[in-house]
Amino acid sequence: MLTPADDYPLHQTPEPMAFAGGDRNFYDRFFFNGYSADGKVFFAVALGVYPQLNIMDASFSLSYGGKQYNLRTSKEMMGDRLNLTLGPLTLEIVRPLQETRILVRDNDSGLKADITAVARHAPIEEPRFTRRQGTRLMMDLTRATQNIEWQGSLELDGTKLSVDGCRGTRDRSWGIRQVGAAEAQAPVPPAPSQFYWLWTPVNFDTAAFFCHTNDDGEGEAWNRKAVFQDFQAGTSLEMRKLDFTTSYHPGTRRVQELTVAAEGLQAKFTPLSRMFYMQGLGYIHPEFGHGTHHGASHFAHDVMALEATEAALKAGKMENLHVQTLSNVRLEQGGKTYEGLGVIEQLFIGPHAPSGFQDLLDGIMS
Repeated sequence: MLTPADDYPLHQTPEPMAFAGGDRNFYDRFFFNGYSADGKVFFAVALGVYPQLNIMDASFSLSYGGKQYNLRTSKEMMGDRLNLTLGPLTLEIVRPLQETRILVRDNDSGLKADITAVARHAPIEEPRFTRRQGTRLMMDLTRATQNIEWQGSLELDGTKLSVDGCRGTRDRSWGIRQVGAAEAQAPVPPAPSQFYWLWTPVNFDTAAFFCHTNDDGEGEAWNRKAVFQDFQAGTSLEMRKLDFTTSYHPGTRRVQELTVAAEGLQAKFTPLSRMFYMQGLGYIHPEFGHGTHHGASHFAHDVMALEATEAALKAGKMENLHVQTLSNVRLEQGGKTYEGLGVIEQLFIGPHAPSGFQDLLDGIMS
């Protein structure tokens, strides 16, 4: 099956580009977020390619004025990975790893966009994520992350919102993770669900900070890294020995305050009230999960009232568990102080001894 991608010198197997290994869970994804300096506007974009499932999906979400507006679209891609248009949404790679344009044309949701993400620095490769359950490979992927600055504007029901000067973060990841319909046969032996994930990219005027951790139930990290880049000084500090001090809002798994310390660096995160629900982009969504099949072409949209959405978590709406929280960040390193904005992405499922989480849902459901 030849496609336009085959004319590019990117092959890594003897087969056409339409095929990707032999694992049905192979994926290739773009992710972007952005936020205004005053925190009133928060938006995000995701586009995923699933070659073995022959599906491509994408979503655009805007959090504004106490609501989150979600646009979702998918298609049967017929092996063509380069056609990054799905219904009203198009992702255009203007300059690889430097500049990407997102278009959302007229549609029934009232949400439109013509925005461009420009990289603030070269991408940073995170350690390879490899995780097994028993003998089954559950995750094996590479991800590159970089902070960005936005240009252009959004439109909501005829009201234009400029994003010029908004900052954010993008990542590119590819590999194997659970996508599409659930597999019929669970791994043996069965294991309790557990996933502890913190991801905290930060934008400063003259610097950038990245930090993430994947912990097991005992609190031991199986994937962890931090990078601090000072653009003016032209320095980059990479750290893997990190200390996290995390407090949670009482009776919840929501981070109230986070401090990261490593090798003479200390970063303190203070979350703002602005919370973005990743289910708007398909993450652990029961109907629009990544790689799910909705026919040859599908378009949908919805609106979430933020206060009601958070309250629904207590009623067992697990898709509301995965969030990004806009945060003020104060970082001290080498006798200098930096202040900026970033996000705390948090997904905490199952036990985590340092946090006092003991089972699947404690601290979530009333």
